[in-house]
Amino acid sequence: MNILRTSQRESHQNSETLVVYEYPMNDADINGAVSHLNGRYPVQGFAVNEKCKEMAYVIKGSGKIVVDHVEIPVGPGDLLIISPGEKYYWHGDLDLFLSCTPAWYAGQHKIIR
Repeated sequence: MNILRTSQRESHQNSETLVVYEYPMNDADINGAVSHLNGRYPVQGFAVNEKCKEMAYVIKGSGKIVVDHVEIPVGPGDLLIISPGEKYYWHGDLDLFLSCTPAWYAGQHKIIR
């Protein structure tokens, strides 16, 4: 078993609109984070995970995700999976729980303008 406390999380300001609180699980197969979005991420263009499958659960707030130019409204309790290679952006005021498999790492995450 592995348990991480709030005091162990690492805060990252990924953009002017997105703060991510990563829990350092030291597990190459899966990871977890909580994020707060207020606006659009990425601010311009699209994001893409080249290797990781990302699961997002909307804790609170409302907004949308645009995946491969298809707009999907999201709100509390919604769960979605973004497959590797899908181009997406988020927009709204949202708190999200995020988990990736394999564990997310910056080298496989790209911003496409």
